[in-house]
Amino acid sequence: MNTMPRPRFLGLGSLVPILVLAAATQAVPTISDAVLGETGQSTAEVSTEALRRILTEKTALVLDARPFREYAVSHIPGAVNVAPKPGVPMSMYVSDVAEIDRLVHERKDTAIVLYCNGPYCGKSKRLAAELVAAGYTKVRRYQLGIPVWRALGGVTQIEPDGLRNVLANDRTAVVVDVREPPERQAGAFPNAQPIPRSAVLEGKDVGEIKRAKDDGRLPMEDHNTRLVVIGGAVPARYVAEALAREAFHNVSYFAGSLEEARAALKP
Repeated sequence: MNTMPRPRFLGLGSLVPILVLAAATQAVPTISDAVLGETGQSTAEVSTEALRRILTEKTALVLDARPFREYAVSHIPGAVNVAPKPGVPMSMYVSDVAEIDRLVHERKDTAIVLYCNGPYCGKSKRLAAELVAAGYTKVRRYQLGIPVWRALGGVTQIEPDGLRNVLANDRTAVVVDVREPPERQAGAFPNAQPIPRSAVLEGKDVGEIKRAKDDGRLPMEDHNTRLVVIGGAVPARYVAEALAREAFHNVSYFAGSLEEARAALKP
């Protein structure tokens, strides 16, 4: 015998509020809401979505807990980096709490979010433990780190020192120049692939990015290839985010001027 309750039909005036309430109270978590969920940790984690909100609303200091060179090559936009703790071997790298003290003017109640190289990296945990021991009361970790940030479509920012290092040492890296044709003609950037910002459309597999996939400007046979986008902070970030949505998951943008990018070419 079927014991399922029979449906009740309500007037439209009653049904609409019920549907809205259901949508509001039964939101399904997504992968962006996930955390690693390790037990026995002294500090809580934040999800990717929470970190995005923190960065947008500037409600916490976001600290990249990795060495400066890693930070310079690619870091989450809005994050800062401090010097390492003196006398510590690289295998146990940890940032210097004294430098953080200076950065926050010794405000121990400063909200701080740490990140590093993901679930298997111990740098955020070590720094979190030292901050808690030093009296900091609002320390959290984005333990999923740079790998998951990228995997979920997040772009990174590259600093001048990082750009210099990449251009000198990574022969597989692809530089994307988002300036318009007249600007590029006035001053080309060596070996850069042109993808003008004005031709990059909303959506997937459309506009100039689709054409760049088909004509060889983008590395379609290795989506791990490092892509560095130059041409001005705002347009470069826009195109970098569009490339990340096309499954290129090692995309960074340079927020400096073209002159600063050119300076990175010098030994």
